[in-house]
Amino acid sequence: MDNLLLFAVAIWAGAQNALAGGGSFLLLPTLMFTGMDARAANITCCAALFPAQLATGWTSRKFADGVGAAPLWVFYAVSVCGGAVGAVILLVTSRESFARLVPWLVLFATALFAWGSFLRRPGETHGHIGPFGAVFSQFLIAVYGGYFGGGAGFLMVAALTMAGQNVRVASATKNILAGVMNTAAVAIFLFSPDLYWKQAGITALGAIVGGVSGARVLHHVDEKILRIVVVAIGAALTIGLFYKAP
Repeated sequence: MDNLLLFAVAIWAGAQNALAGGGSFLLLPTLMFTGMDARAANITCCAALFPAQLATGWTSRKFADGVGAAPLWVFYAVSVCGGAVGAVILLVTSRESFARLVPWLVLFATALFAWGSFLRRPGETHGHIGPFGAVFSQFLIAVYGGYFGGGAGFLMVAALTMAGQNVRVASATKNILAGVMNTAAVAIFLFSPDLYWKQAGITALGAIVGGVSGARVLHHVDEKILRIVVVAIGAALTIGLFYKAP
C-alpha cells in the first residue's frame, strides 16, 4: 500500500515539477510517512528525482549559457564541487540535528518559492553581480542544493538574472546546472545506507511518468493555481514539521 501511495504521489510530483516546480514538497513527507527519518527521506528524494532532472537539463542545453568572461563549463565545475560539498555535509550531519533543521529548511524553501512565484517580477534583479559573483553564488547555491535542494532553482535564476542573463536563458541554464549539481550529490549518496533503493526506484518511475505527462499539458494548465498549491503544501508541511520537531 505504501508503494502504491508513493508511486501515485511521485506521478503528481513529477507533473508538478514539469509545470511549476515544488515536487519535493510532496515527496519528502510521503517518504517520511513510509517510515524513513528526515535525512534518509531527503537523500532518497534527491536520488529519485535525479533522472528527471537530467532529462530536463538535456532538453534545455541549447539555451544554457555562461556569464560574460565565465563560460558555462566553469558553472559546471563549481556546481559539481558545491553539490559534493553539500552532500558530504548532509552525510556527516546527525539524524537528530537534520530532523531539527528540516522545518527551517522547508520554511526557507517555501518562502523562496512564494517569492519567486508571486512577488518577483520577470527580469527583476535588484542589483547586479559580475561573472565572479555569479560563479561564487552558484557554488554556494550548489552546496545548499547538495544538502537540501528545495528552492535552489529560484536561487539560481535570481543569481543568473542579476548577472545579466535574460529569464529564458537563466531558466535553461538553471535546468542544466541542477542536473550537474545533483550528479555529484547522487554519486555520493549511492554509497549511503540511507538511500532506500526500492522506494527511490518507485519514486523515479512515477516522477518520470508525471514529468512526461506534465510537459505535454504544460500549456493547458493554470500555472498560478499550481504554484498556489505548492505554497499551501509547503506551509502545511512547515507547520506539521515544527509541531513534530524534536
